[in-house]
Amino acid sequence: MGGRSSKFSFCCWHSSRKPSPHDLSDLENGGENGKNALPSFTEFSLDVLMIATEGFSADNIVSEHGEKAPNVVFKGLLENGHWVAVKRFNRSAWPDSRQFLDEAKAVGNLRSERLANLLGCCCEGEQRLLVAEFMPNETLAKHLFHWDSQPMKWAMRLRVAFYLAQAVEYCSSKGRAIYHDLNAYRILFDQDGNPRLSCFGLMKNSRDGKSYSTNLAFTPPEYMRTGRVTSESVVYSFGTMLLDLLSGKHIPPSHALDLIRVKNLSMLMDSCLEGDFSNDDGTELVRLATRCLQYEARERPNAKSLVNSLIAIQKETEVPSHVLLGIRHGAATPPQPLVLTTMGEACLRRDLTALHEILQKTGYKDDEGIANELSFQMWTNQMQETLNSKQQGDAAFRAKDFITAIECYTQFNDGGTMVSPTIYARRCLCYLMSDMAQEALGDAMQAQVISSEWPTAFYLQSVALFTLGMENDAQEALKEATKLEGKRSKN
Repeated sequence: MGGRSSKFSFCCWHSSRKPSPHDLSDLENGGENGKNALPSFTEFSLDVLMIATEGFSADNIVSEHGEKAPNVVFKGLLENGHWVAVKRFNRSAWPDSRQFLDEAKAVGNLRSERLANLLGCCCEGEQRLLVAEFMPNETLAKHLFHWDSQPMKWAMRLRVAFYLAQAVEYCSSKGRAIYHDLNAYRILFDQDGNPRLSCFGLMKNSRDGKSYSTNLAFTPPEYMRTGRVTSESVVYSFGTMLLDLLSGKHIPPSHALDLIRVKNLSMLMDSCLEGDFSNDDGTELVRLATRCLQYEARERPNAKSLVNSLIAIQKETEVPSHVLLGIRHGAATPPQPLVLTTMGEACLRRDLTALHEILQKTGYKDDEGIANELSFQMWTNQMQETLNSKQQGDAAFRAKDFITAIECYTQFNDGGTMVSPTIYARRCLCYLMSDMAQEALGDAMQAQVISSEWPTAFYLQSVALFTLGMENDAQEALKEATKLEGKRSKN
């Protein structure tokens, strides 16, 4: 999630002693001393987020289940160079724009080194988007369940539990004790390898009313009875997270509790951890998980108690998180996206007025070597008529009389004595202005046939494809246009 910021540094304990509540007071209070490193909550325009995510390109999707998810998360790069995570809700979610904005602002007031903080939102028309810090090193689910090179170390599992407890306590202290669907996909790792809790789960749920998307076997008992989430429900979900950390698997709480009752802890514990922890440490974490998973909500510990219990069993506190996690420090920064030109940005926004100004200003200079050679042919009546059609079309294009411009440019093309990619580009834009996207695409492709490495032809193809709802093809055309324009600028 949210944008990577070089201003943020995260605490590691550089001593052999265990951390004390005094040492950790800053973090337990949400890292208040570092809160100014992040900007205040911002209302972003849709144009800015379109550019940041390259038109919500499928290549930038970072959420689980990709495009099939009801609410998709994209990575994006803002103009200030900060990476962000942009969550785009489906059109049926959050019908009340005021409710969405108020809720986003409330969550956006939180600032903690234990959260992937909410930086802003966008609420234009039917669009509902959240903008958070981007976390470049995957989710807890990835590192715990689907690891590649090494299983997560015991010391790192303890740190995840502790940092998560701190996040929950901080949110509770700020009046945001409710967290929806706490699970291993909600824990994200920042550039330093420190685990953070996604801010998206702090938003009150939208019209769909679902607070738990996971299997019902992992849902708090009281939620099954009443349909309501309470702070005690969050502690129950925290208990299921402890089971994940203990077992390295996502096992139902009922099955885990059965193993615990018969003292069959060897079946519960992750076999990859053999020899990595003491029986006392394992027993303590199992005991805490059992308390969190009590059927009666009032018998579960509160967030403060979770923090205090987990402080005492932290291990290797002097080792940075990225070392425990087995990743290179800062190595997971996403690749730089395309840097769009003015025309590219206009295409991404489908800003036809801006494109009209660009084509008008450019004129026919890109026709050099194509139309101008033919203009020196023997003058005939047919040639004169063709040139007249062009002049009349240009006058209509300048005056934004797009229907007349289409007619005149069509006469020019039908004349057959001159060939001009610019004429096709201009008629393409006229078609777009007249809601004739399919015809516009045909003209943009014809311009490419005449001038195969002309960026404008690909730019206009991208606009037509965006308009036709063919977003992946549009993205490819936009990338090709940007690449060709970059080659031109180097020559």
